[in-house]
Amino acid sequence: MLLALDVGNTNIVAGVFVDNALIARWRLTTEARRTADEYAVLLRSLFQAANIELDRVDGVIIASVVPAALQTLNQALEQYWHIEAMTVSHELDLGIQVCYEPPTAVGADRLANAIAAIELYGTPAVVVDFGTATTFDVISARGEYLGGAIAPGLEISEDALLSQTAQLPRVALHPPSSAIGTSTVASLQSGILFGYAGLVDGMVHRISMELGGDVKVIATGGLATTVSPLAKSVHHIDVDLTLVGLRIIFERNS
Repeated sequence: MLLALDVGNTNIVAGVFVDNALIARWRLTTEARRTADEYAVLLRSLFQAANIELDRVDGVIIASVVPAALQTLNQALEQYWHIEAMTVSHELDLGIQVCYEPPTAVGADRLANAIAAIELYGTPAVVVDFGTATTFDVISARGEYLGGAIAPGLEISEDALLSQTAQLPRVALHPPSSAIGTSTVASLQSGILFGYAGLVDGMVHRISMELGGDVKVIATGGLATTVSPLAKSVHHIDVDLTLVGLRIIFERNS
């Protein structure tokens, strides 16, 4: 049984695999100050609630962009379950060429996304990950990780707007009936959601032009199901893409 952990700036996504099947998935708030004891209690509680025996886990892989959380999670796994986790980096056998300078600057989650996209959807491909940042990962027809683009995430963009204005309210992230908002709420929803859908379509168009042809576009991340249906360029929504990529990396390096 494999435990895969994707540690992002906002959330930790945890998944449990039996063979190739994802049997459980959880989303936790990333808290860099959380202790190893707290992580141990959280993990045991989640496994118990899902009626899964935590002691059956014989492998752990972690992709992290938060060094402090990574260190504490490793401490919890070693202290309570005597497991040494595999940490995703460019030094592992990823099965792809990373054309990025320097290779160490590529987020571990972005590498996992690219590997899963190749395995599940083929190439060339673009992965749009709606997380704290909105990232675009580009994979060539030959399966090379070329790089991509990083934009502010939808939620932090909304937070920045509200923090700098006196009268704009926080709104539910539901698309309005039309792009022309007839109220402040509808106007904000239009600008945020249709605006981000336009960002995705525009970036995908530019990337496709540079690659010289059509690409497969896969959306993932916490807000993928919110924004992607509004974007004409998205072909697939796969919220488990990163976890699947982690499983593939683990199997390749075990």
